[in-house]
Amino acid sequence: MVVPTPIDATFAAPDGTTLAYRIHGGGHPLICLPGGPMRDSAYLGDLGGLGAHRTLVILDQRGTGRSAVPADVSTYRCDRMVADVEALRTHLGLDRMDLLGHSAGANLAVQYATRHPDRVGRLALVTPSTRAVGLPATATLRQEVTRVRAGEPWFPAAAQALDSMVTGRASREAWQAIAPFFYGRWDEPAQAHQAAEPGQRNEEAARIFGADGAFDPPATRAALAAHQRPVLLLAGEVDLGAPPGLVAQFGELIPGAELVVQPGAGHYPWLDDAEAFTATLGAFLDGPAGA
Repeated sequence: MVVPTPIDATFAAPDGTTLAYRIHGGGHPLICLPGGPMRDSAYLGDLGGLGAHRTLVILDQRGTGRSAVPADVSTYRCDRMVADVEALRTHLGLDRMDLLGHSAGANLAVQYATRHPDRVGRLALVTPSTRAVGLPATATLRQEVTRVRAGEPWFPAAAQALDSMVTGRASREAWQAIAPFFYGRWDEPAQAHQAAEPGQRNEEAARIFGADGAFDPPATRAALAAHQRPVLLLAGEVDLGAPPGLVAQFGELIPGAELVVQPGAGHYPWLDDAEAFTATLGAFLDGPAGA
């Protein structure tokens, strides 16, 4: 099979910042919002070959990847980037768009759906962060996914590092030690994917992303409770970042939302089992349009 070369393009945000996006695949567009927060969208790759089902329009958020650094860094705040997503919709000439948010990008996706509900078709939230809806990841929820990894060779060091972080000592070394908890398999592809992360993240932007005022959980919950379009929440069975129990709580806030837990998957389910991931997303994206 010949894999089409991705197409790179740009457009202007409302404040004049030049933003970049990549196009993969063919078919109806699916707008993809990366996480991190504020990580170069390169880490998404082609989402395990999801471009076989849709044209993936993968945004580099401001200050990441090929997108320009804004003159006003306060615009890195999550709620303020909703205008960037709306500008991309307008640029693409779409009356309504299907939207995928991964991890922290799910916060931006649901805030866009809150502000522009009539502009959203199908909404896919992949191993989503729950900050926008005010749901915390408790120690119990995290233990449900960490304890099943106890037989893996990296587990003792990772568990010790995680304990140190819980008591307030979140060193760079500790973050590196717990990295296997975010992958279904700690193999060479996973290690290479994780090793690329430091060079892909805009740390200043990440700090501002969730600054005071970025989220309004009551308003977002109310909007999601009234949302009438199809919603999929995909969790990884062994994901420390978005434990399945937490993603299930998220799903309960959205009437009619579909929850899928991908077996053996971590925070990047397209890396752990691309076939299962694309089958789930493909079936959802090809389903009935809803109200």
